[in-house]
Amino acid sequence: MQKGVTVWFTGLSGAGKSTLAQALYRVLRDRGLRVEVLDGDVIRTNLSKGLGFSKEDRDTNIRRVGFVADLLTRNGVICLAALISPYRAIRRETRERIGSFLEVFVDCPLEVCEARDVKGLYRRARAGEIRGFTGIDDPYESPESAEVVVHTDRETVEESLAKILSALEERGYLAP
Repeated sequence: MQKGVTVWFTGLSGAGKSTLAQALYRVLRDRGLRVEVLDGDVIRTNLSKGLGFSKEDRDTNIRRVGFVADLLTRNGVICLAALISPYRAIRRETRERIGSFLEVFVDCPLEVCEARDVKGLYRRARAGEIRGFTGIDDPYESPESAEVVVHTDRETVEESLAKILSALEERGYLAP
């Protein structure tokens, strides 16, 4: 029987969270596993529509995603949550709620994320058009003890995926 787990991808905008979550999704689906992706942009459009980007609204967004991730995990689904989730305290709260949790820090330097900025969000934040943008005028609190750290500025998607898959296997969530 498949074990449920939440794989929580955290990092700056443009770091590669969604890219890695989608790649992992394809690998796990190809293995015949039940897996779902909770992507920050999709969540903001549907589940958390109307929330802003204050600390309180960001925490509410993460709590909502954590609730859904917990439901999926308890029902034997591998849940891939890809959200900036900039604050340690709410990530810790989410981890404690879910239990079966693997944090993946998608570590990428700010300047690389800005260079990848396909949506123009960093440019707009630097111009003062967006306030409270993570990494510019709102903090990103890096994980202190993520189970997996990937460096998307110097690893291929395949190399980063190999680290994540290995961690899932070592913890008994996937067969080797």
